[in-house]
Amino acid sequence: MKLSKVLYLTVMLVLVLGAVSCGAPAAVECPDPCPPCPECPQCPDCVCAEAAAPAPAPTEAPEEEEEVAELPYYAADCAPNCTYEDLKVGYAQIGAESEWRNANTSSIKETAEQLGVDLLFSDAQQKQENQIKAIRTFIAEGVDVIGHPPVVETGWETVYQEAYDAGIPIILVDRRADVPEELYVSYIGSDFVEEGRKAGREMAKLLPEGGNVVELVGTVGSAPANDRAKGFREAIEEYPDIVILDSQSGDFTRALGKEVMEAFLKKHGDAIDALYAHNDDMGIGAIQAIAEYGLDPGEDIKIVSIDAVRGAFQAMVDGDLNVTVECNPLLGPQFYEMALKTANGEELPRWVPSEESIYYPDNAAEIIETRKY
Repeated sequence: MKLSKVLYLTVMLVLVLGAVSCGAPAAVECPDPCPPCPECPQCPDCVCAEAAAPAPAPTEAPEEEEEVAELPYYAADCAPNCTYEDLKVGYAQIGAESEWRNANTSSIKETAEQLGVDLLFSDAQQKQENQIKAIRTFIAEGVDVIGHPPVVETGWETVYQEAYDAGIPIILVDRRADVPEELYVSYIGSDFVEEGRKAGREMAKLLPEGGNVVELVGTVGSAPANDRAKGFREAIEEYPDIVILDSQSGDFTRALGKEVMEAFLKKHGDAIDALYAHNDDMGIGAIQAIAEYGLDPGEDIKIVSIDAVRGAFQAMVDGDLNVTVECNPLLGPQFYEMALKTANGEELPRWVPSEESIYYPDNAAEIIETRKY
């Protein structure tokens, strides 16, 4: 019995100790740190050691590579660090039909030489097929930029697309082309419609009581001829007593301007009160025809023309020309600045207008001495 009692007490002690180890949380102090979780944890507040183990230090995300802006199709190989000396430029000129065009050619050539630009220059002799051939030659030569004053507005889309596909940008100079805008990067030159408006307003001043006007039109289908005719008509709409008696093309040349004016005089004679010439060269040719006919140019027949070349200033000094509206041909510096920006992948304005004035006989003698063209 004694042994059984001892055995009983021993069993009870084991049960009590077991109750203490798995008892209520208030009676147990949680060890720190918590031991690994057994099947019955020592303390309900303990978190399993495996779960409590510190998470591995986060690995640093790889640095993102700086995104480089993609250059447009027309950027040259040297972009974005091209200099003028890196440029190879093709220029498909119209020809040498006027003083204005000659001054424009001189500006393009002389500026290229001053800047160190490698210039490939072509004179198309006023033929569209020659300009198209020149542009294809420039594409084959791998020029960086093509400058193009189109002889007429239409018929360029195929060859412009070829330049686009070759990654060569076209900058329109002096004249626009009727093509989708994506096929050229910019246009630099005059607002021909506004030039026509200026001429129309000046004509209204010369004919306050109205009168009959004959018109010498530029090259048929060209942007300046189309727009100068449009602008002039817009301006004189307000003056119903001003009538366009006749209109013929003189192709922007002095010789043809004289020939067409002779035909006007033969047909209309003294009924002609004024002449509107789309450029000075045609106007100067017409002045010769008027004088030979026996009338006083600038007096018997008022004359307004466009361009403001030196010959026009001399005609005003002589009293033969009443007004010339400026169309600036000295576009070389602006053109090469735009060409360099294009080669470097910069985006250009769709149109960079020229700054131009209107000139009269009263200060022509003073201005002609400083005129560069």
